[in-house]
Amino acid sequence: MTTALNAARRTRELDRLAAGHEVDVLVVGGGITGVGVALDAVTRGLSVALIDRGDLASGTSRWSSKLAHGGLRYLTKGDVGVAWESATERAILADRTAPHLVRALPMLLPLLPETGATASRLFASGLRMGDVMRRASGTRPTRLPRTRRIPAAEAQRWFPALESEGLRGALLSWDGQLEDDARLVVTLARTAAGHGAMILPHVRAERLHEQGAEVVDVLGGDGFTLRARHVVNATGVWAGTLAEGVELRPSKGSHLLIGAHRLGDPAAAMHVPVPGHFGRFVFALPRPDGLVLVGLTDEPLPPGELPDVPQVSAGEERFLLETLNRALATDLVPEDIVGRFAGLRPLLDAGEGETSDVSRRHAVLGDPMRGVLTVVGGKLTTYRRMAQDVVDMIARRPGVAATPCRTTDLAAVGARPERTPGLPTRLTRRFGSEAAFVAALADERPELLQPVAPGVPVLGVELRWAVEQEGALTVSDVLDGRTRLGLVPAWREAALPALAWIVPELELEHGGVRA
Repeated sequence: MTTALNAARRTRELDRLAAGHEVDVLVVGGGITGVGVALDAVTRGLSVALIDRGDLASGTSRWSSKLAHGGLRYLTKGDVGVAWESATERAILADRTAPHLVRALPMLLPLLPETGATASRLFASGLRMGDVMRRASGTRPTRLPRTRRIPAAEAQRWFPALESEGLRGALLSWDGQLEDDARLVVTLARTAAGHGAMILPHVRAERLHEQGAEVVDVLGGDGFTLRARHVVNATGVWAGTLAEGVELRPSKGSHLLIGAHRLGDPAAAMHVPVPGHFGRFVFALPRPDGLVLVGLTDEPLPPGELPDVPQVSAGEERFLLETLNRALATDLVPEDIVGRFAGLRPLLDAGEGETSDVSRRHAVLGDPMRGVLTVVGGKLTTYRRMAQDVVDMIARRPGVAATPCRTTDLAAVGARPERTPGLPTRLTRRFGSEAAFVAALADERPELLQPVAPGVPVLGVELRWAVEQEGALTVSDVLDGRTRLGLVPAWREAALPALAWIVPELELEHGGVRA
């Protein structure tokens, strides 16, 4: 079956479900966990429908730090289980599932004047423990080299904006970096679709029950009963709106985007310790397209507050800049910020304490033998394990004929890189072995291989591919979900005029910002 997601396929599958077709598993939530569950279930021989009230990856999975990391910070909290799970799942993701979307990222921990000898030794020990887990998890040293201490001069070659005065060198380690979190979600969704799953964004669940769910097509307005033998609530921080008894402590992580030239175009990421919080850091991660991602805050949400799209507060912005500036030769200022975004984490409620100390363990809640299952907690890197646990529970129910889990060795679409000379680097980086097919959309329209606007990194073929193959149904789906131009408002604004001639089938309403 084709992996293509588009409006025509969505209409066919919605009509079939509205007519009463019953699936084995209904997944509610189109983030990384939901698409992981859909992929796991459909590759075990179960029929699957996935719905989301918005676009794929429109919630938490679009606002992460875009890392496939080995869980080092959890070692500092003593949570060895989560750290080990992170290391093993990173290896699966980077080596088998989506090697085209995961790259090795060098990471500096500068030894600043205020970093004492004891703290330096503890940091080094933690990084070396991460090395041990990396080797044990099967990650090759050629992919992620071992940790080493480097002199100050070498540290500044990796990160030119580092302050040299008092710098005693740095600890250099390696982790995994995602090309883009939302792209991973869409890639997995298309992989699931290729195995027969129905992937249906912009379909809202009004109520879940043992026979399925009452749903509404957000774009068409029609409501119907979607019949399913098993229902999975994978809506993250919003899980409690569809299931009773779900106790979460959502926290907000805020990020800033800075032009890489302001930091000397660093080749490595940098972690700066937060004073008074051992094991907590503000980082600066070089991104593709000339950006550096600065984060991360970890602030609890006030009771009762659960915004669809959280905003970065002035206080969070100030905290991130002030902490990072402690390690820089020249201070960053608010005018250096070209984009901001924040995401919500669905942390399990563990009682008192700061949310930064709450475990990233996941849990599957609900009656294991019948009714709705809710999966909460966890983190992006461990999505596959979370999904396996959910489907394992369904597989143990009476009358379910499911084969064993296959996702530890399953390659996603585009995962087998093919080196085709002459293709734009951006396409090979984002689409892997499908890059040639994306570029072929310009065979009769060569202008589609050009940027959609001056100074904007996205190519015209990406807009067409988003609509024809990746399920983009609205302007926001294209600009914010597939190309991520929305991360930099100036880029998004500049790209809007290109939509009218590249993807004219998307109706431009309200200035091209239709949800």
